[in-house]
Amino acid sequence: MTALDADVIVVGLGVHGSATAAALARRGVAVIAVDRFAPAHTRGSSHGRTRMIRRAYPNPVWNDFVSRAFAGWSELERESGLTLLHRTGGLYAHRGESQLQGPGCMVVDDPSHMSDLMPGFGVPAGYRAVYDPEAGVLEASQAVAALQRSAEADGAELRWETRVEGWERVPSGIVLRTDAGDLRARRLVIAGGSWMGALVPELAPLLEVWRILTVTVAPGQAIGMPPSLGAFSVDRAEGLVFGIPDAAANGVKLGVDAGEIWDPETQVAPPTAAEAGVLRSLLDTYVPGLDSTPVELAACLYTMTADKRFVIGPLRRAPEVVVASACSGHGFKFGPAVGEALADLATGVDREDLDFISTSRREL
Repeated sequence: MTALDADVIVVGLGVHGSATAAALARRGVAVIAVDRFAPAHTRGSSHGRTRMIRRAYPNPVWNDFVSRAFAGWSELERESGLTLLHRTGGLYAHRGESQLQGPGCMVVDDPSHMSDLMPGFGVPAGYRAVYDPEAGVLEASQAVAALQRSAEADGAELRWETRVEGWERVPSGIVLRTDAGDLRARRLVIAGGSWMGALVPELAPLLEVWRILTVTVAPGQAIGMPPSLGAFSVDRAEGLVFGIPDAAANGVKLGVDAGEIWDPETQVAPPTAAEAGVLRSLLDTYVPGLDSTPVELAACLYTMTADKRFVIGPLRRAPEVVVASACSGHGFKFGPAVGEALADLATGVDREDLDFISTSRREL
Protein backbone atom coordinates (compact mmCIF):
# COMPACT_ATOMS: atom_id res chain seq x y z
CA MET A 1 0.00 0.00 0.00
CA THR A 2 1.31 3.45 -0.92
CA ALA A 3 2.19 5.54 2.13
CA LEU A 4 0.11 8.62 2.83
CA ASP A 5 1.68 12.04 3.21
CA ALA A 6 -1.14 13.32 5.42
CA ASP A 7 -4.61 12.51 6.67
CA VAL A 8 -5.99 15.61 4.94
CA ILE A 9 -4.56 17.92 2.30
CA VAL A 10 -5.92 21.47 2.10
CA VAL A 11 -5.65 23.44 -1.14
CA GLY A 12 -5.60 27.21 -0.64
CA LEU A 13 -4.30 29.26 2.26
CA GLY A 14 -6.64 32.20 2.21
CA VAL A 15 -8.81 32.73 5.25
CA HIS A 16 -10.90 29.59 4.72
CA GLY A 17 -8.06 27.22 3.91
CA SER A 18 -5.98 28.61 6.77
CA ALA A 19 -8.90 28.24 9.19
CA THR A 20 -9.44 24.67 7.99
CA ALA A 21 -5.78 23.74 8.46
CA ALA A 22 -5.87 25.23 11.96
CA ALA A 23 -9.09 23.44 12.90
CA LEU A 24 -7.83 20.07 11.66
CA ALA A 25 -4.40 20.41 13.28
CA ARG A 26 -6.04 21.37 16.57
CA ARG A 27 -7.81 17.99 16.48
CA GLY A 28 -4.57 16.12 15.95
CA VAL A 29 -5.19 15.45 12.26
CA ALA A 30 -2.07 15.28 10.08
CA VAL A 31 -2.43 18.15 7.62
CA ILE A 32 -0.52 19.48 4.64
CA ALA A 33 -1.82 22.76 3.18
CA VAL A 34 -0.59 24.17 -0.11
CA ASP A 35 -0.91 27.54 -1.83
CA ARG A 36 0.32 28.53 -5.27
CA PHE A 37 1.62 31.92 -4.07
CA ALA A 38 3.90 33.25 -1.33
CA PRO A 39 2.60 34.18 2.13
CA ALA A 40 0.58 37.42 2.37
CA HIS A 41 0.19 37.60 -1.41
CA THR A 42 -2.32 39.97 -3.03
CA ARG A 43 -3.62 37.75 -5.84
CA GLY A 44 -6.70 36.42 -4.07
CA SER A 45 -9.51 37.61 -1.81
CA SER A 46 -8.05 37.43 1.72
CA HIS A 47 -5.42 40.16 1.68
CA GLY A 48 -5.77 43.71 2.97
CA ARG A 49 -6.02 45.13 6.44
CA THR A 50 -9.75 45.16 7.16
CA ARG A 51 -13.08 43.44 6.49
CA MET A 52 -16.60 44.01 7.76
CA ILE A 53 -18.38 41.64 10.14
CA ARG A 54 -22.10 41.80 10.94
CA ARG A 55 -25.03 39.83 12.26
CA ALA A 56 -27.53 41.49 9.89
CA TYR A 57 -28.32 38.94 7.17
CA PRO A 58 -31.15 38.60 4.66
CA ASN A 59 -32.47 35.27 5.95
CA PRO A 60 -32.63 33.69 9.43
CA VAL A 61 -31.07 30.53 7.99
CA TRP A 62 -27.70 32.33 8.30
CA ASN A 63 -28.03 33.25 11.97
CA ASP A 64 -26.45 30.17 13.55
CA PHE A 65 -23.51 30.24 11.13
CA VAL A 66 -22.98 33.93 11.89
CA SER A 67 -22.93 33.15 15.62
CA ARG A 68 -20.36 30.42 15.03
CA ALA A 69 -18.20 32.93 13.16
CA PHE A 70 -18.32 35.48 15.99
CA ALA A 71 -17.47 32.76 18.51
CA GLY A 72 -14.59 31.58 16.33
CA TRP A 73 -13.05 35.02 16.09
CA SER A 74 -13.31 35.43 19.87
CA GLU A 75 -11.55 32.11 20.36
CA LEU A 76 -8.78 33.10 17.95
CA GLU A 77 -8.35 36.37 19.86
CA ARG A 78 -7.94 34.43 23.11
CA GLU A 79 -5.50 32.03 21.53
CA SER A 80 -3.40 34.64 19.74
CA GLY A 81 -3.56 37.46 22.29
CA LEU A 82 -4.54 39.84 19.48
CA THR A 83 -7.53 42.14 19.11
CA LEU A 84 -8.97 41.08 15.78
CA LEU A 85 -12.58 42.31 16.02
CA HIS A 86 -13.58 45.91 16.72
CA ARG A 87 -17.31 46.26 17.41
CA THR A 88 -18.44 49.59 15.98
CA GLY A 89 -22.10 49.01 15.16
CA GLY A 90 -23.38 48.99 11.61
CA LEU A 91 -26.05 50.90 9.71
CA TYR A 92 -27.28 49.39 6.44
CA ALA A 93 -29.34 51.75 4.28
CA HIS A 94 -31.86 50.57 1.71
CA ARG A 95 -34.92 51.62 -0.27
CA GLY A 96 -38.26 50.10 0.66
CA GLU A 97 -38.54 47.02 2.82
CA SER A 98 -35.29 45.48 3.99
CA GLN A 99 -34.68 41.75 4.14
CA LEU A 100 -31.88 42.19 6.67
CA GLN A 101 -32.46 40.73 10.12
CA GLY A 102 -30.49 39.15 12.92
CA PRO A 103 -30.17 38.94 16.68
CA GLY A 104 -30.23 42.43 18.16
CA CYS A 105 -30.84 44.16 14.82
CA MET A 106 -33.55 46.78 14.42
CA VAL A 107 -35.21 48.68 11.57
CA VAL A 108 -34.66 52.45 11.68
CA ASP A 109 -37.09 54.66 9.73
CA ASP A 110 -36.45 58.05 11.30
CA PRO A 111 -33.55 60.00 9.71
CA SER A 112 -32.85 61.75 13.00
CA HIS A 113 -32.49 58.38 14.71
CA MET A 114 -30.06 57.30 11.99
CA SER A 115 -28.06 60.45 12.61
CA ASP A 116 -28.02 59.81 16.34
CA LEU A 117 -26.76 56.26 15.79
CA MET A 118 -24.10 57.21 13.25
CA PRO A 119 -23.67 60.99 12.75
CA GLY A 120 -20.83 60.60 10.23
CA PHE A 121 -22.92 58.54 7.77
CA GLY A 122 -24.86 60.52 5.17
CA VAL A 123 -27.86 58.25 4.63
CA PRO A 124 -29.60 59.16 1.34
CA ALA A 125 -32.96 60.91 1.61
CA GLY A 126 -35.88 58.51 1.50
CA TYR A 127 -33.84 55.51 2.64
CA ARG A 128 -34.60 53.31 5.62
CA ALA A 129 -31.91 51.38 7.48
CA VAL A 130 -31.21 48.37 9.64
CA TYR A 131 -28.97 48.90 12.66
CA ASP A 132 -26.75 46.06 13.86
CA PRO A 133 -25.09 46.83 17.21
CA GLU A 134 -22.70 43.89 16.90
CA ALA A 135 -21.28 44.85 13.49
CA GLY A 136 -17.71 45.94 13.23
CA VAL A 137 -14.28 45.58 11.68
CA LEU A 138 -12.01 42.55 11.41
CA GLU A 139 -8.22 42.88 11.25
CA ALA A 140 -8.05 40.76 8.11
CA SER A 141 -4.34 40.32 7.41
CA GLN A 142 -3.58 39.82 11.10
CA ALA A 143 -6.37 37.26 11.34
CA VAL A 144 -5.12 35.17 8.41
CA ALA A 145 -1.58 35.22 9.78
CA ALA A 146 -2.85 34.19 13.23
CA LEU A 147 -4.74 31.24 11.73
CA GLN A 148 -1.61 30.12 9.89
CA ARG A 149 0.52 30.38 13.04
CA SER A 150 -2.09 28.39 14.93
CA ALA A 151 -2.09 25.68 12.27
CA GLU A 152 1.69 25.37 12.30
CA ALA A 153 1.86 25.41 16.10
CA ASP A 154 -0.42 22.38 16.17
CA GLY A 155 1.62 20.50 13.57
CA ALA A 156 0.17 21.46 10.18
CA GLU A 157 2.69 21.75 7.34
CA LEU A 158 2.14 24.82 5.14
CA ARG A 159 3.70 24.65 1.70
CA TRP A 160 3.85 27.88 -0.28
CA GLU A 161 4.49 28.56 -3.98
CA THR A 162 3.15 25.11 -4.84
CA ARG A 163 0.90 25.03 -7.88
CA VAL A 164 -1.83 22.39 -8.10
CA GLU A 165 -1.97 20.62 -11.44
CA GLY A 166 -4.86 18.29 -10.70
CA TRP A 167 -6.21 15.60 -8.39
CA GLU A 168 -7.65 12.13 -8.66
CA ARG A 169 -9.23 9.41 -6.56
CA VAL A 170 -7.16 6.31 -5.77
CA PRO A 171 -7.92 3.29 -3.55
CA SER A 172 -6.17 4.89 -0.56
CA GLY A 173 -7.96 8.22 -0.94
CA ILE A 174 -6.73 11.13 -3.06
CA VAL A 175 -3.61 12.03 -5.01
CA LEU A 176 -2.94 15.73 -5.46
CA ARG A 177 -0.70 16.54 -8.42
CA THR A 178 1.51 19.61 -7.90
CA ASP A 179 4.50 21.16 -9.64
CA ALA A 180 6.55 19.98 -6.64
CA GLY A 181 5.40 16.37 -6.87
CA ASP A 182 2.45 14.23 -5.84
CA LEU A 183 0.85 14.25 -2.40
CA ARG A 184 -1.40 11.50 -1.03
CA ALA A 185 -4.02 11.71 1.70
CA ARG A 186 -7.28 10.12 2.79
CA ARG A 187 -9.19 13.37 2.29
CA LEU A 188 -8.81 16.56 0.27
CA VAL A 189 -10.26 19.99 1.09
CA ILE A 190 -10.27 22.50 -1.77
CA ALA A 191 -10.65 26.14 -0.75
CA GLY A 192 -9.07 27.71 -3.79
CA GLY A 193 -10.92 31.03 -3.91
CA SER A 194 -11.08 32.50 -7.40
CA TRP A 195 -9.51 29.36 -8.88
CA MET A 196 -12.30 27.02 -7.73
CA GLY A 197 -13.79 26.75 -11.21
CA ALA A 198 -10.49 25.42 -12.54
CA LEU A 199 -9.79 23.16 -9.57
CA VAL A 200 -13.31 21.69 -9.52
CA PRO A 201 -14.80 21.97 -13.03
CA GLU A 202 -18.37 21.21 -11.98
CA LEU A 203 -18.31 24.42 -9.94
CA ALA A 204 -17.35 26.57 -12.91
CA PRO A 205 -20.91 27.15 -14.21
CA LEU A 206 -21.94 28.48 -10.79
CA LEU A 207 -19.13 30.98 -10.31
CA GLU A 208 -18.09 34.38 -11.64
CA VAL A 209 -14.92 36.18 -10.56
CA TRP A 210 -15.28 39.95 -10.22
CA ARG A 211 -12.70 42.71 -9.90
CA ILE A 212 -13.67 44.81 -6.88
CA LEU A 213 -12.16 48.22 -6.09
CA THR A 214 -11.65 49.98 -2.76
CA VAL A 215 -10.25 53.26 -1.51
CA THR A 216 -8.77 53.89 1.94
CA VAL A 217 -8.12 57.36 3.36
CA ALA A 218 -5.86 58.71 6.07
CA PRO A 219 -6.63 57.52 9.61
CA GLY A 220 -7.25 59.82 12.53
CA GLN A 221 -10.18 61.78 11.09
CA ALA A 222 -12.77 62.02 13.86
CA ILE A 223 -15.75 61.95 11.50
CA GLY A 224 -14.64 58.55 10.20
CA MET A 225 -14.02 56.97 13.60
CA PRO A 226 -16.45 55.33 16.03
CA PRO A 227 -18.80 56.51 17.43
CA SER A 228 -19.24 58.98 14.56
CA LEU A 229 -18.98 56.24 11.94
CA GLY A 230 -19.45 52.49 12.07
CA ALA A 231 -19.72 49.86 9.39
CA PHE A 232 -22.23 50.90 6.74
CA SER A 233 -23.70 50.15 3.34
CA VAL A 234 -25.99 51.79 0.81
CA ASP A 235 -28.08 49.54 -1.43
CA ARG A 236 -28.11 50.99 -4.96
CA ALA A 237 -29.08 49.63 -8.38
CA GLU A 238 -25.51 50.25 -9.57
CA GLY A 239 -24.05 48.08 -6.83
CA LEU A 240 -23.94 48.03 -3.06
CA VAL A 241 -21.59 50.62 -1.55
CA PHE A 242 -19.92 49.33 1.60
CA GLY A 243 -17.89 51.24 4.15
CA ILE A 244 -15.56 50.28 6.98
CA PRO A 245 -14.82 52.87 9.67
CA ASP A 246 -11.43 53.89 10.97
CA ALA A 247 -10.96 51.43 13.80
CA ALA A 248 -7.46 51.01 15.26
CA ALA A 249 -5.95 53.56 12.85
CA ASN A 250 -6.76 51.58 9.72
CA GLY A 251 -8.46 54.50 7.97
CA VAL A 252 -11.94 54.61 6.44
CA LYS A 253 -12.32 52.15 3.57
CA LEU A 254 -15.04 52.22 0.90
CA GLY A 255 -15.82 49.95 -2.04
CA VAL A 256 -18.58 48.94 -4.42
CA ASP A 257 -19.90 45.40 -4.36
CA ALA A 258 -19.98 45.11 -8.17
CA GLY A 259 -17.30 44.83 -10.83
CA GLU A 260 -16.18 43.50 -14.16
CA ILE A 261 -15.61 39.78 -14.68
CA TRP A 262 -11.91 38.98 -14.29
CA ASP A 263 -9.60 36.08 -15.10
CA PRO A 264 -7.75 35.23 -11.86
CA GLU A 265 -4.75 34.07 -13.89
CA THR A 266 -4.20 37.76 -14.72
CA GLN A 267 -2.86 40.07 -12.02
CA VAL A 268 -5.80 42.23 -10.98
CA ALA A 269 -5.43 45.79 -12.27
CA PRO A 270 -5.45 48.62 -9.71
CA PRO A 271 -8.11 51.34 -9.96
CA THR A 272 -7.66 53.83 -12.78
CA ALA A 273 -7.73 57.57 -12.14
CA ALA A 274 -11.37 57.67 -13.29
CA GLU A 275 -12.32 54.77 -11.02
CA ALA A 276 -10.53 56.43 -8.10
CA GLY A 277 -12.55 59.57 -8.77
CA VAL A 278 -15.80 57.62 -8.56
CA LEU A 279 -14.77 56.04 -5.25
CA ARG A 280 -13.80 59.44 -3.83
CA SER A 281 -17.12 60.90 -4.94
CA LEU A 282 -18.97 58.14 -3.11
CA LEU A 283 -16.96 58.81 0.03
CA ASP A 284 -17.72 62.52 -0.23
CA THR A 285 -21.42 61.67 -0.56
CA TYR A 286 -21.78 59.11 2.21
CA VAL A 287 -19.21 60.42 4.71
CA PRO A 288 -19.49 64.17 4.12
CA GLY A 289 -16.66 66.19 5.60
CA LEU A 290 -14.13 63.37 5.38
CA ASP A 291 -10.89 64.12 3.54
CA SER A 292 -11.23 61.58 0.73
CA THR A 293 -7.63 61.85 -0.48
CA PRO A 294 -6.58 58.20 -0.97
CA VAL A 295 -3.74 56.67 0.95
CA GLU A 296 -4.48 53.34 -0.73
CA LEU A 297 -6.31 52.33 -3.90
CA ALA A 298 -6.70 48.58 -4.19
CA ALA A 299 -8.34 45.86 -6.23
CA CYS A 300 -9.24 42.35 -5.16
CA LEU A 301 -11.29 39.43 -6.44
CA TYR A 302 -14.76 38.32 -5.44
CA THR A 303 -15.94 34.88 -6.50
CA MET A 304 -19.69 35.19 -6.86
CA THR A 305 -22.63 32.81 -7.01
CA ALA A 306 -25.93 34.03 -8.45
CA ASP A 307 -27.75 33.78 -5.11
CA LYS A 308 -24.72 34.89 -3.05
CA ARG A 309 -24.81 31.67 -1.03
CA PHE A 310 -21.66 29.65 -0.49
CA VAL A 311 -21.02 26.15 -1.82
CA ILE A 312 -19.67 23.88 0.91
CA GLY A 313 -19.57 20.09 1.15
CA PRO A 314 -18.34 16.83 -0.36
CA LEU A 315 -18.55 16.09 -4.07
CA ARG A 316 -20.97 13.43 -5.21
CA ARG A 317 -18.43 11.97 -7.65
CA ALA A 318 -15.64 12.03 -5.05
CA PRO A 319 -16.93 11.99 -1.46
CA GLU A 320 -13.34 12.13 -0.20
CA VAL A 321 -13.13 15.67 -1.60
CA VAL A 322 -14.73 18.55 0.33
CA VAL A 323 -15.03 21.88 -1.44
CA ALA A 324 -15.59 25.40 -0.16
CA SER A 325 -16.45 28.30 -2.37
CA ALA A 326 -17.33 30.53 0.56
CA CYS A 327 -17.19 33.92 -0.97
CA SER A 328 -19.72 36.07 -2.88
CA GLY A 329 -18.36 39.20 -1.26
CA HIS A 330 -19.28 38.28 2.30
CA GLY A 331 -17.21 35.20 3.04
CA PHE A 332 -14.24 36.53 5.02
CA LYS A 333 -16.21 37.12 8.20
CA PHE A 334 -17.13 33.43 8.30
CA GLY A 335 -13.49 32.27 8.33
CA PRO A 336 -13.43 30.30 11.60
CA ALA A 337 -16.94 28.90 11.06
CA VAL A 338 -16.05 27.70 7.57
CA GLY A 339 -12.82 26.18 8.87
CA GLU A 340 -14.64 24.22 11.57
CA ALA A 341 -17.28 23.10 9.07
CA LEU A 342 -14.70 21.85 6.59
CA ALA A 343 -12.74 20.12 9.36
CA ASP A 344 -15.94 18.39 10.45
CA LEU A 345 -16.83 17.27 6.94
CA ALA A 346 -13.28 16.08 6.23
CA THR A 347 -13.34 13.90 9.36
CA GLY A 348 -16.76 12.37 8.83
CA VAL A 349 -18.87 14.67 11.00
CA ASP A 350 -22.25 15.45 9.42
CA ARG A 351 -23.32 19.11 9.29
CA GLU A 352 -27.02 19.17 8.45
CA ASP A 353 -27.12 22.79 9.65
CA LEU A 354 -25.27 23.69 6.44
CA ASP A 355 -27.89 22.31 4.06
CA PHE A 356 -28.70 25.86 2.90
CA ILE A 357 -25.17 26.21 1.44
CA SER A 358 -24.38 22.56 0.73
CA THR A 359 -23.07 20.93 -2.40
CA SER A 360 -26.10 18.63 -2.37
CA ARG A 361 -28.36 21.69 -2.64
CA ARG A 362 -26.59 22.39 -5.96
CA GLU A 363 -26.80 18.71 -6.97
CA LEU A 364 -23.02 18.48 -6.93
